[in-house]
Amino acid sequence: MTWDRKSAVRTDLAAESRTLWREGTDLGAEAPEGVTWAREERDGFPVEVVEIRTEAGAKELCKPIGRYATVLLDALNRREEGAFRRACGTLAEELRRQLALTGEEPVLVVGLGNRDITPDAVGPLAAGQVLVTRHLKERMPEEFRGFRPVSVFCSGVLGTTGLESAALTAAVSALAAPGRVIAVDALCARETGRLCRTVQISDAGIVPGSGVGNARQALDREGLGVPVVAIGVPTVVDARTLCTDLGGSPPAEEPGTALFVTPRDIDSRVRDAARLVGYSINLALHPGLTIEDIDMFLS
Repeated sequence: MTWDRKSAVRTDLAAESRTLWREGTDLGAEAPEGVTWAREERDGFPVEVVEIRTEAGAKELCKPIGRYATVLLDALNRREEGAFRRACGTLAEELRRQLALTGEEPVLVVGLGNRDITPDAVGPLAAGQVLVTRHLKERMPEEFRGFRPVSVFCSGVLGTTGLESAALTAAVSALAAPGRVIAVDALCARETGRLCRTVQISDAGIVPGSGVGNARQALDREGLGVPVVAIGVPTVVDARTLCTDLGGSPPAEEPGTALFVTPRDIDSRVRDAARLVGYSINLALHPGLTIEDIDMFLS
């Protein structure tokens, strides 16, 4: 009996997809044709950048065309001195690059996921750490002259709202008229060591629920009419993927029986990851702010 390793391993991370491709080919290349890969260190944090430039490359990695920057947060998890500040700065720098803001374009931040399910709560919790300024800019433009207009929205999930996250986001986007959308969501990783220790930033948008095999309508430029940058934090690993990586063939997956593994301290990890993402968004959208300023505004 034969099986396809690529289809048996589930991951939302482009960096892992690229590694999986290398394991399945004997070409010796760093990445498939139409894809570039680079690894560098920024302020003490390793960053892997995968850029998918062609449809052929997108097919090989099973990811849409776009830039995917994956920041590894080992220094933060070791509680190194100044690590939180440096991590926020590294994420904010990459976020600013992908947003490519040229003026004071309004930004809509969308928290995807289910607040009541801890591994899926990264989006809503991160949204709660973002400074909301749109109404303040409208009412007191002089006092808030140095801030960008920012709106925040938590879409919920289809099972609790009866509405697709993409449809709700499109409706809110039509009202807020943003120049950019930032979508924050939980992801699925291949490696347990990446759980809540990695952040992926991508300008390719996002498909809510894809990490757990429940893909919904995409949030992307085509659907919303403006650039969409997705920020994802892996919080679960597919159990079938774990079995595959232990060296055996994957177990049969019966409909409705998919299992996912998450750390036992997921509560604190998700809270920490959400704070990191929220603060990074604030620094990216309001370059004049400091960590201390954000602490003060959110207190």
